Amino acid sequence: MLAAFVKRKGGLSFFKKFKELKMKDLHSNIHTTQVVAPVSHATGDAPIVGAIIDRANFDSLEYSINIGTNAATVGAYAVTLEHGDNSALSDATTVADPDLSGTTANASWAFGDVNKTRKIGYVGSKRYTRMTISPTGNNGAFLVGVTAIQADPVNAPTANPPQ
Repeated sequence: MLAAFVKRKGGLSFFKKFKELKMKDLHSNIHTTQVVAPVSHATGDAPIVGAIIDRANFDSLEYSINIGTNAATVGAYAVTLEHGDNSALSDATTVADPDLSGTTANASWAFGDVNKTRKIGYVGSKRYTRMTISPTGNNGAFLVGVTAIQADPVNAPTANPPQ
């Protein structure tokens, strides 16, 4: 049986190539930043404005949204992303679709989407970004946390723990 498998896969050279394959090192090539602390957010429609992310020295940026449990029986949670060149984002504008990997609609969720994740990437040219989560019709507390994952650093390996 093993001999037939080896023959189907191109002989022993297949196993030699397979043995040489190694996992890539992602750990040394990413930087993570807490954008929204993973805590319970209150009932109501107050927006949750995340931390500003500085893209300096990184060529890739992805936001990971971790949705926990939700006491709401109604509500929607819209994700928006802003960008600009001012460190305080005083020049902030909403990120246009061509500057996103994925869509804000796919990153958003409704009250029934519990214990799930969403993601959205930024491929624009501005240095600073900020995510905001805007609840609508939220009648119960909900858990959510957001992490920014920056990759493709100018200098690697990146610090651990992240600075």
